[in-house]
Amino acid sequence: MRIWLRVGTFVVVTGTLVAVAVSVGKEKAVTPVGGGVRLVAYTGCADMLSQLREHAAAHADQLGYGPIAAAGGVAVPERSAAAAAAPVPAAPQHSTTTVHEVGVDEPDVVKTDGRRVVTVANGVLQIVDTSIRQIIGSVPLPADNVSAWSQANLLISGDRALVIDPAFDGGGMMRPMPSLPASRLVLVDLAAQKVLGTMTISGSYVDARLVGSMVRLVARSQPSIEPRSFANGAMRAAVERAPLSAWLPSYRITEGASTTERTVDCARVSHPRDYTGISMLTIYSIDLPGHLGDIQPISLAADGDTVYGTTSSLYVASNPYWFYGVPIAVPATMGGAEAPDPEAPPGQQLPPQQTEIHRFDITGSGPPRYVASGSVPGRLLNQYALSDYDGYLRVATTSGLAATESAVYELRAETLTRVGSVGGLGKGQRIYAVRFIGPVGYVVTFRQVDPLYTLDLRDPTRPRVVGQLELTGYSSYLAPAKVGQLIGVGQEATNQGRTVGLQVALFDVHDPAHPRRLTQLVKTDFHSAAEFDPHAFLYWPTTGSAVLPVNSWTSGGYSQSALVLTISPSEIAVAGTISQPGGGDAVGISRAMVIGNELWTLSDSGLMVSDLGSLTMRAWIAF
Repeated sequence: MRIWLRVGTFVVVTGTLVAVAVSVGKEKAVTPVGGGVRLVAYTGCADMLSQLREHAAAHADQLGYGPIAAAGGVAVPERSAAAAAAPVPAAPQHSTTTVHEVGVDEPDVVKTDGRRVVTVANGVLQIVDTSIRQIIGSVPLPADNVSAWSQANLLISGDRALVIDPAFDGGGMMRPMPSLPASRLVLVDLAAQKVLGTMTISGSYVDARLVGSMVRLVARSQPSIEPRSFANGAMRAAVERAPLSAWLPSYRITEGASTTERTVDCARVSHPRDYTGISMLTIYSIDLPGHLGDIQPISLAADGDTVYGTTSSLYVASNPYWFYGVPIAVPATMGGAEAPDPEAPPGQQLPPQQTEIHRFDITGSGPPRYVASGSVPGRLLNQYALSDYDGYLRVATTSGLAATESAVYELRAETLTRVGSVGGLGKGQRIYAVRFIGPVGYVVTFRQVDPLYTLDLRDPTRPRVVGQLELTGYSSYLAPAKVGQLIGVGQEATNQGRTVGLQVALFDVHDPAHPRRLTQLVKTDFHSAAEFDPHAFLYWPTTGSAVLPVNSWTSGGYSQSALVLTISPSEIAVAGTISQPGGGDAVGISRAMVIGNELWTLSDSGLMVSDLGSLTMRAWIAF
């Protein structure tokens, strides 16, 4: 079954049967076979305003709290005939951003196509030619930004770079309330070395995925509602008189001297059956070699904090009543609470721990097409807790506050209805890492010891645990190595669960029933960004090399560097450490890339080029 959203109309196709569209004046819903969460169309703008006011008023005290998100796109002029005909030199063998799914790129602070390295430093997009190891282009980005692009992320397709500034402070430009954030995108022509356009969005950036030349960027915004006073009930009263424009996401496009302001059409907004009304998700589809004016965003009156994408589907997930792990009280009639909340108002309780998941078909061009929605108990760790494989979505969650335990659920991808599950993982613990590889799942839970569970997922209706390995410490990121091997990055710990320092381990998982650790390296008092950000981890299977940015606190003080390892079944050996010139140990290296036979490391100060074998410095490119 396939379900998709068209402007103002839901159309359901099951085989050759076409259901009727939404009729004005009567709410219709798209319901996946088997039930579950569903997205519902508003009958019009008046109906949308009435419902948003009603839902938001019930949660008025939560307005202004929790994560938010943003998104957008930019126009691209056609390439000149000369540029299109110019020969492109072959790129040397090179590493790419560490991503969850092959063929689905993720935003990161640096990108390389082997011929160029592109990053942002001090508000300037830097383009480096890898063959001559020199900056060949510097494109200043718009400067009216207090964040100075310090957290800029990039996506690149051909000669187009999309720069995402998630920390942009719109200063109230997009909405009446300056306290609400905005996000900004800038499209850059790398060949012409110039800014083609910018897009500013009300709300905060959640995440984005790139398949081919098409970016799908997810944003989350809150309504701009300001009470006339801070007396009891003032916020609810403000919600009940707020106009529809307070909720509808808006965006501003600037190309040259032309600036246009747009708002998402209310006909392109839908909602789950139950929702808070205090946030709005927007998905922007940006074809990098296309035209900005063609962008047609769609929005959901829903919350979202986790984005997972394949080459054909985009999943957006969240627990709609939990923000940053903190619950918001809900009416007791909603049910599902684990325990009463002593600080909740009378008649209210902790919300159910439930993850809602929405799936969109992103094949082809144009806006995503809604497919289905579903839900599972518990909360997600991150995008790696989701995996679309062979027609099913695997979801790993942790449930409970004190008496925690974890489970893996199997959902049919076309309907997101649950077909199987296996629970009881890590009782009293929570998930620290998940990895799904083909029909096998790996789940790490931790409190005092680290059980690494292996799961047989060949039969989605009967997933089962087939192996378990208990160790001290934990892995917070699992990376596939050679066939039948996993690399774990995390922390070693005492038998009482006290962490002592960075650990990198190699696991043999050829036989899922008997996983075993082949070797381990522990660096006491060390930590690495790769423990919580997979983009910071580099594994180069050709040489068995792994590179991690590390920091440490020792008797000699605080230091930062890149730790270079050589991983083999018999040993994880330290090949050396890299520190960049100019600041010594004070310069924090954030990323590493292999290009040809060289290792490139990035910091805020510049790029250092080292010989991949000897680690001796070959060049220093200062920003």
